[in-house]
Amino acid sequence: MKDLPGASASVSLTVTPADTAPAFHSGDVAVLATPRLLALCEEATVMAVAPLLAEDETTVGSRVELEHLAPSAPGDLVEATAVLEEIEGRRLTLAVVARHEETIVGRGTICRVVVDRRRFPAASTGPG
Repeated sequence: MKDLPGASASVSLTVTPADTAPAFHSGDVAVLATPRLLALCEEATVMAVAPLLAEDETTVGSRVELEHLAPSAPGDLVEATAVLEEIEGRRLTLAVVARHEETIVGRGTICRVVVDRRRFPAASTGPG
């Protein structure tokens, strides 16, 4: 793995009814579900570190700390950005922030661990 703290990536999502708390069985208000927000943030972390990995490497999530700070309604565009802050051996720590326009929807830290993708046959293809 290349050592490049500061690597980053952003992904966006236009919230649909399928992304809301009722659809995820995590509440009954039709706003972006916390599990969906987490998935968006994790997607950004995967994209941020993928260019740093060797062909036989991938990452798996190991720790999440996420604050869901504001609601996002269907139709809202939410953008999650992940920034690689620290590399400790195989452990990568990334800061994540999700925004809708100027409002911070969520923020936190996600840790991923670099692993040999050959140990996971189902993950033997595709980006790290």
